[in-house]
Amino acid sequence: MKSMNRRDFIRKSSLAAVWMGMGAEVLAPRIVSGTERTRAASANEKILLGLVGCGGMGSNDLYAMMDTGIVEVVAVCDVDDSHSAGVAKEVESQQGKSPKVEKDFRRVIGNRDIDAVVVGTPDHWHALVTIYACRAGKDVYVEKPLCHEIAEGLAMIKAARQNRRVVQQGTQLRSTEHMKTAVEYVRSGKLGKIGLCRAWIVGKHSPLSHGPDRDPPKGVNYDMWLGPAPRRRFNPDCFHVNWRWFKDYGTGQFGDRAVHLLDIVRWAMNVDYPEAIASTGGIFYLHDGRDTPDTQVVTFDFPGFSVVWEHRMWCNHPIENRGLGFAFYGSEGTLVVDYAGWKVYSEAKGEVVAEQSGSLNHDAHVRNFLECVKNRKRPNADVETGYKTTSWCLLGTIAQRLGRKVHFDARRQRFIRDDEANRMLSRPYRAPWRLPA
Repeated sequence: MKSMNRRDFIRKSSLAAVWMGMGAEVLAPRIVSGTERTRAASANEKILLGLVGCGGMGSNDLYAMMDTGIVEVVAVCDVDDSHSAGVAKEVESQQGKSPKVEKDFRRVIGNRDIDAVVVGTPDHWHALVTIYACRAGKDVYVEKPLCHEIAEGLAMIKAARQNRRVVQQGTQLRSTEHMKTAVEYVRSGKLGKIGLCRAWIVGKHSPLSHGPDRDPPKGVNYDMWLGPAPRRRFNPDCFHVNWRWFKDYGTGQFGDRAVHLLDIVRWAMNVDYPEAIASTGGIFYLHDGRDTPDTQVVTFDFPGFSVVWEHRMWCNHPIENRGLGFAFYGSEGTLVVDYAGWKVYSEAKGEVVAEQSGSLNHDAHVRNFLECVKNRKRPNADVETGYKTTSWCLLGTIAQRLGRKVHFDARRQRFIRDDEANRMLSRPYRAPWRLPA
């Protein structure tokens, strides 16, 4: 009998776990296998990739990985034929070889040739694709926010750890040099006692078209796009790009942008979870059918300091002269950061006493992921790191929907004596989809 090496064993057993977890009635007609790889990827071997979700961020992640020269794209997948066709054409032009084009993500994670999967789907699909990719022995680069619900995030951590997978959240600020030095400055103590941290994004958005429901476009598997979300008729306002403004699929401006900025605040202040969360706001201007706030202020309480998030989607007037950024207010100085760099203003005279310019480094973030696929170390925005920051946004959303302050037990990952809030830590999935225990 031919011997089986460790990589083959892990992949065979992982695929069996996927089968059992999703249910044969869901998976059996679609899961496929490719030629099994017979050895672990060496330092010089290319990483074989699959992409699930060929929209803007998913394709950008994939192209950035291709630019490293150490990957080969085996398959791309999207429920919209026009999306997958466009990405497949670009991939072929860059690597001289056409990838497989799939419409069902299970055909990607079931392909034994693939080492790692990029997940660029809408938020409500992040958890299931990531979990089943981990169970199938794939490493995962998943766009932010990590998950749509608290329960999903915990299940994603479990899947990554049990299957020894590398999972990186697409929060590229973690790999951006001037963000690292800003964190170092905060931790140096030079700002004195920090009593307040603030993060924000402001800007004027155009309203959605608010048109009628209709049939989905030709070439779109809309039922698969909905996946575990509640069934509703197709509407262009809830589809490509704009899905993020609807709570069944996205996490609004708060979950879309705050997860980037609050991640660095959390890192610099060396904290995990808030003790209490309160939120105010609502839809005050963009009355166009969306159901996530166009205006929101969220306060997170920690021992000795508070963190405040603010967004406005109808007004361009900046905060700290920046439309997007975050700040640490200390007794000796204030550090203000945005994508172009940071400055420290002295408390005594308000003068700039330190500064550093910079820019976002998406390439460094995807390269960090690929390096970890090779060396099996945890990446800069590991699944647990990503979950902790994403949880702030999800907890703030729950506080907003309840209209009151909530108190969180970090150890138990539950609200304290609050059954109403605890029921919002998860949501029922539409059959036949289910979240693994």
